[in-house]
Amino acid sequence: MYKPTPDLIKRLPKTDLHVHLDGSLRLDTILELGQEQKVRLPTEDKDRLWEMINADNASSLTDYLRAFDITLSVMQTEESLYRAAFELCEDAAAENVWYMEVRYSPMLHMQRGLPLTTIVEAVLAGLRDGKKQFGIRSGLIISALRHTDPKWSLRLAELAVAYKNRGVVGYDLAGAEDGFQARKFAAAFHLIRSNNVNCTAHAGEAFGPESIHQALHDCGAHRIGHGTRLREDGDLLNFIADHRIPLEVCLKSNVQTKAVDNIEAHPIQFYHEYGVRVTINTDNRLITGTTVSDEIALWVQNFDAGASDVREVIVNGFKSAFQTYRWRQDILSRAILEIDRLIAEETARHIQATGDKESTLVKRDRRGTSQKIEERRRHTDEHPAIRHAVEA
Repeated sequence: MYKPTPDLIKRLPKTDLHVHLDGSLRLDTILELGQEQKVRLPTEDKDRLWEMINADNASSLTDYLRAFDITLSVMQTEESLYRAAFELCEDAAAENVWYMEVRYSPMLHMQRGLPLTTIVEAVLAGLRDGKKQFGIRSGLIISALRHTDPKWSLRLAELAVAYKNRGVVGYDLAGAEDGFQARKFAAAFHLIRSNNVNCTAHAGEAFGPESIHQALHDCGAHRIGHGTRLREDGDLLNFIADHRIPLEVCLKSNVQTKAVDNIEAHPIQFYHEYGVRVTINTDNRLITGTTVSDEIALWVQNFDAGASDVREVIVNGFKSAFQTYRWRQDILSRAILEIDRLIAEETARHIQATGDKESTLVKRDRRGTSQKIEERRRHTDEHPAIRHAVEA
């Protein structure tokens, strides 16, 4: 099997459907904003600051989330929110991300008195200018937080509805899962769905499949953020696979938050081979220390994933975007042409260099077992009595 190189993965068109704005700043930006705003950071030494923010040493999801106290401390002005969004567009475009959905909770940026509308419009302005400058398309997802009063989730849902068709493409429920049930936020999700707004929810990362069940059936989520523990409930797994509900998988952060013991224990390959609509995302570019290209390469390096698998998962990302069907058709058709061109060129170079003629792009056979058996019966002498009975 030909495995795509990190260089090829970086050049392929990609999506990032699960990326937190407040977890994706640049270290230099944090330091500069701290000086400009006279915010007292834990340290002004860049290397030391990285040691504090880097989640590789986190012991749990709760521990992982502590780094956000640092990033949020410098994201309380209109200018800082604009800059964070604009620079995120630049960073994503640099690895050929064509479409990105940025999420954050506006309520966390009110410490200096900014109104919610200003907080939303500053980020939208940064994303718009990012598109003009770097050509990357994006949408904004408003996140509610599980540990807050449900009345805040309703207020943020109203905000998402107000900015529908103005850059906001969805609504999310984030934060620590254990002890904070999704069903408590059902009223906010009802408002969202009643206004035809897309929604997703973090679920099955730090808590079991019951969290995913509530996100789907109490909140009506259209996608699931993470879904790492879905494998523990086979019936729910089949429901998600059958209904083509996308999983927003974030590999490296799942290891950091101890959702899995190590990368080899991650269920991504099982989900992918079973037919679940898997997408691969960053979660937090800074805190996790990753890119979309890094995440895909991590999957390829540690699992039985080749070029055709990478192609399929990238296509899943474009299919799962919170955009109109025609919009998705347009960008997907162009992305597929580019993906196939780049993979074919790279595969041809690999064959020429190694003589490995088994490296052609072979797509995974998604037909069910019964369908395969029936096709064999029609084209061979297997079970002739059954075949003759059908003909009769």
